[in-house]
Amino acid sequence: MSWLLLVVSLPTSSSTARMRMWRALKSLGCMALRDGAYLLPAGAEHEQALRRLGDECGREGGVSWLMTVQPVPAGDEQACRQLFDRAEDYAELRRGWKELNRGLSGLSAGELTRLLRRLQREFEAVRSIDFFPGDASAEALAAWTDLERRIAQLLSPDEPHEITAGITRLDPREYRGRTWATRRRMWVDRVASAWLIRRFIDPDARFKWLERPADCPTSALGFDFDGATFTHVGERVTFETLLASFGLDKDAGLLRLGALVHHLDVGGEPVPEAAGFEAVMAGARERLDDDDALLAEMTPVLDSLHAHFLRAAARSRT
Repeated sequence: MSWLLLVVSLPTSSSTARMRMWRALKSLGCMALRDGAYLLPAGAEHEQALRRLGDECGREGGVSWLMTVQPVPAGDEQACRQLFDRAEDYAELRRGWKELNRGLSGLSAGELTRLLRRLQREFEAVRSIDFFPGDASAEALAAWTDLERRIAQLLSPDEPHEITAGITRLDPREYRGRTWATRRRMWVDRVASAWLIRRFIDPDARFKWLERPADCPTSALGFDFDGATFTHVGERVTFETLLASFGLDKDAGLLRLGALVHHLDVGGEPVPEAAGFEAVMAGARERLDDDDALLAEMTPVLDSLHAHFLRAAARSRT
């Protein structure tokens, strides 16, 4: 295995440049062999990043050397790998998560959302420089999954469990003017599903916001709770189940919106617009106790996202 070694020397008077260089090297995951000598596993991306830092060093009046090296004897390679052991970084994260876990129930939806984003950035920062993941990485990922699930549960109590079933294609014309029911204090999947129902399935839909799923009237069409007419089926969240049930899964904008809802509800492939939508949703939920008002607030946001995704899909086809 080859390694990249960057040797830098900056003027002693340039303290700001030295601090900036140190922070950049740390964010890349470099390990200091001694003052001014930094090691990274070889790779095209690492080489480009270190070359940029070398160029910056030159602009600050310093000098740098970038070279490919190998340990001699070859058995010392394991010692090089050991320099990049991130076990203590993961342990520090987990200690912080354990401490935070005690106070989660007292946080508002907005505070929980902001906390989740910050913790995720910190976790991903360590994972991005864990070049030789091992047991500590796997244990941290399991702990992070548990914490994520706890926060999701606080943001959206009574989250439905997925069921194994086929999805029957339905005619929207047979579902007009109905009462639809879901859990109150909507979060991402429920608000997006309510928007989808009113925009594409039942324009005259009336909504009933339930304190408990057991309160759902027998005449209402329930969605996004255990035992509801429309809920999580297999890997689909409720929004995606509705798309498939009513033949709306040919709309590229709705499919992309479904991916966003899926990511925010149960995880999976990130969608760039998801963080912005989550922030708007958390802020609206913080201000508004009434679910009718919350749906009215989020409707133009979802309209705009749908239009944005449709335009992006059209551009990608041309």
